[in-house]
Amino acid sequence: MEDRLQMDNGMVPHKIVSVHLQESTLKELAEVEPSVEEQSVSSTQMDEVTPAATFGTTLKSGLGVVETTGQDEEEKSKLEKESESEDESNSLSDKEIDAGEHHHLHLSSCHECLQLENSTIESVRYASAEDIPELSDDCSSTREENDGCLARGIKRVNLSGKPPNILIYLGSKTAKVEFEQVKSVLQECIDVDSYTIYHLHEEQVLKAPWVDNSVLLIIATDEPISEENHKQFMKFLSKGGKILGFSSSFTFDGIQIKNKLKKAVHELVVSKMDSTEIKLNLLVSGCIFEEVMKEDTSKVKILSRLNNADKDTVIVHLSYGDSGGEAILSQAYLELDINSMDVQTEEDFNLLKISNTKRYEVLKEILISLGLNCELSKIPMLTPIYLLSSDEEIRLAFLKWLEGNVDAEGLRASSKVSLKFVSSCESKMEITPSLMPVITETGSFSSEHFNLKTYQQNLQTKKLGKILLFSEVTTTTQNLLDG
Repeated sequence: MEDRLQMDNGMVPHKIVSVHLQESTLKELAEVEPSVEEQSVSSTQMDEVTPAATFGTTLKSGLGVVETTGQDEEEKSKLEKESESEDESNSLSDKEIDAGEHHHLHLSSCHECLQLENSTIESVRYASAEDIPELSDDCSSTREENDGCLARGIKRVNLSGKPPNILIYLGSKTAKVEFEQVKSVLQECIDVDSYTIYHLHEEQVLKAPWVDNSVLLIIATDEPISEENHKQFMKFLSKGGKILGFSSSFTFDGIQIKNKLKKAVHELVVSKMDSTEIKLNLLVSGCIFEEVMKEDTSKVKILSRLNNADKDTVIVHLSYGDSGGEAILSQAYLELDINSMDVQTEEDFNLLKISNTKRYEVLKEILISLGLNCELSKIPMLTPIYLLSSDEEIRLAFLKWLEGNVDAEGLRASSKVSLKFVSSCESKMEITPSLMPVITETGSFSSEHFNLKTYQQNLQTKKLGKILLFSEVTTTTQNLLDG
C-alpha cells in the first residue's frame, strides 16, 4: 500500500503502521469535531510527528477510516456519520486552500481525486466520436516488465468499443514457445498497428480485468476448461467479446466435441463468406463437432467439414447473447506453422506445405468474420496540435504564463518532442515526430472526432480539464510535455 500513497510535495510514506484506539479515546473523538485548521499539519509540524500518528490522524480526518478494537455497533455508526460530514467539509475546504500551505496525504483511490478524474474523462467521452477504453489501475511497472499486462499498449479503439487487445490462453502451462508461435502467425494476418497481443495466463483468467479490455480471446489448449474459467469465457461472450478456439475443449450451447479420428492430416472443405468453397490439407486434432438437438439451431453455423464419407464437422461458428458475442471453434491446427508440427511422413509435410497459403487465407477469413482488421494500415500524416480551452480567462492566463516559458521563436524544447507555439496554422508548417506546432488561436477549429462545445457542457470541474492540447494524429501523447 505504501506504493499507492504520496504527498503533495512528492514524498511517499516509508511504512504504514496500524493505529488502535481504545473505547474511551473513541468517545472523546466522537464528542469533539476538529476544525480544518486543526486537522491540517504544517511541514514543520510534520517533522515532529511520528509516521504512525500522522497517518492515523489523516485517516480520521480525511478518509473517515479508523481501525478499532472493542467498539460496539452504535458508536461505530456514530463515528461513520461524523466522518462523512468531515469528509464533505474537508473536500470543500481543500479546493479553496492553496496547496503550498500544507501537505495532504492522498491515495490513488482518493474519492475527490477520482471524482475530478472521472468527470474529465466523462467529458472527453461525450465529446469524442468513440468511447474511451477502461484501463487497469496497475501502471507502476515499465512496459518491458509488463509485456503480458492485459490493459497496456492500447493503440486504438475498434468499432465494438473494446480496446484492441488480443489474448492468447494456453491453459495452465507457461507455454512461452507456444505463445510466440501463435502470436507470430497472428501478426502475419492482422494489422499489427491496430492490435496488441498478450498472453492470458491461467492465474489471470479470474483476476485480471481482461473481460472488458479485450476484443478477441484465442483458446489454444487441449486441456479441459475448468467450470470457473468457462463461466468467465461465457461472460466475455455475453459482453460482445469474440472467441477463437484452436483444437480446444471449449464449447457451449448446442455443440459438443467427440473424439472420433486419429490426429493426422486431413483434407478440409471450408465455406467462405462469399459462399464459395476452398479445399486444403490441415493437421486435425482427431476430434469433431456434433450438434445437440435444441430448439434454436440458428446460432450454429458449420464453416468446415472433412472431405470424407461422414462429412465430419471441424470448424463451427456460434453466436451468443444479445451484445454480438461470437465464437469460431476449430479442431484443425490453423495456428501452427509447418515447422511447428510433428508430421509423421514426408507426404503429409508436402501436403501441408502446398496448403500453407490457403491456411493463411482461411485464418484471415475467420479473423475478418470476427470483426478484426486484416488490412495493412497506411501511416497517416501528422497534424498540428490545437490549444483549446473551455474558459477564456484560464486560457489567457495560460498564454501569459507561456510567454515566459518559451524562447523568442515560441519554442519550448524537451528531450523528445519540442513544441512550437504559433498563432495560426500555415500551409508550409513543419510537423515532425520531434517538432510539433501548437496553434494558440483556434477560432476556426473543427474536428469530426471531437466537439469542444459538447466537452464544455459535460465538464463539471473548476480547473481540471479547462486547458486542452488536441491533435488528430500524433506519434504519442506521453512525450509531449516531457520535462
